[in-house]
Amino acid sequence: MSGPQKAAVLMLALGEEHCAKLFSLMHEDEIREISAAMAQLGPVKPEMVEQLCVEFAEHVGGAGSIVGSFENTERLLLKTLPRDRVTQIMEEIRGPAGRTMWDKLGNVHEAVLANYLKNEYPQTVAVVLAKVRPNHAARVLAMLPEGFAMEVVMRMLRMESVQKEVLDGVERTLRAEFMSNLARGSRRDAHEVMAEIFNSLDRQAEQRFLAALEERNREAAERIKALMFTFDDLQRLTPQAVQALLRAVEKDKLPLALKGASEKLRELFFGNLSERAAKMLREEIEALGPVKLRDVDEAQGAIVALAKEMAAQGQIEIGDGGDDEMVL
Repeated sequence: MSGPQKAAVLMLALGEEHCAKLFSLMHEDEIREISAAMAQLGPVKPEMVEQLCVEFAEHVGGAGSIVGSFENTERLLLKTLPRDRVTQIMEEIRGPAGRTMWDKLGNVHEAVLANYLKNEYPQTVAVVLAKVRPNHAARVLAMLPEGFAMEVVMRMLRMESVQKEVLDGVERTLRAEFMSNLARGSRRDAHEVMAEIFNSLDRQAEQRFLAALEERNREAAERIKALMFTFDDLQRLTPQAVQALLRAVEKDKLPLALKGASEKLRELFFGNLSERAAKMLREEIEALGPVKLRDVDEAQGAIVALAKEMAAQGQIEIGDGGDDEMVL
């Protein structure tokens, strides 16, 4: 029996309730494959069912301590598949997260994806953008050359249902040419990773680590600080962006966050409220009395996270603070 057939027999033997739970943990492709095997099984002798159950129990029970790693996975695959196929599978695994090709594309940075797609046929780009999430497609489209982007838009408007053969062809090309190269060069800059980690620290821990890092490697510390986005960096926002943030922020977070903010940053928020609302916010801040630094950090962190989320969704833009940068 094939793997899907064995899985189908075991699941049928477990009964409907357990079978339903297992199906709920599977991806659509896995469900389809096992369902097809189930439908074509026909009668299965009791001794065959018993043999498979014993085989499964022995295999699981005799495994002992298991270590999952890229190396172990690759070694196991090489026992059953040709090397070029194993290389392809491992490159996919090491690439962006996601079960299907389109899930993976949705996790590729829009600038990287746009840079690749601008060299493809407009029809191919139209198929790709029709398959990824609309907000991701919008960001990619905005980064394509204007004339080329309009060609893509026109093809998307005229596009009907895409034939499976065409879709499979596009998927194969993306997997072979794009994902393969992306997996090989997907290692992120260590300074970017550390900036994200430092952003998640509370203020005291962040300052402690940065101070220690400055003593050991001032250049690395400066690079990380330049990549970090903190509550003070909200000063980069224009009035329109601040107003959008004010509409979205939880009202109980703002007074607490501004309690520990600089006067300049406070005035940025006050200046984007009506006179009455600004007065009420000042009174709320004063009424707080002494507050724990941890609570202030928490509130400021929540607002920073909200600003980043809004920027990711295209609701606001966060510039780099340059005088010639337009921030909406």
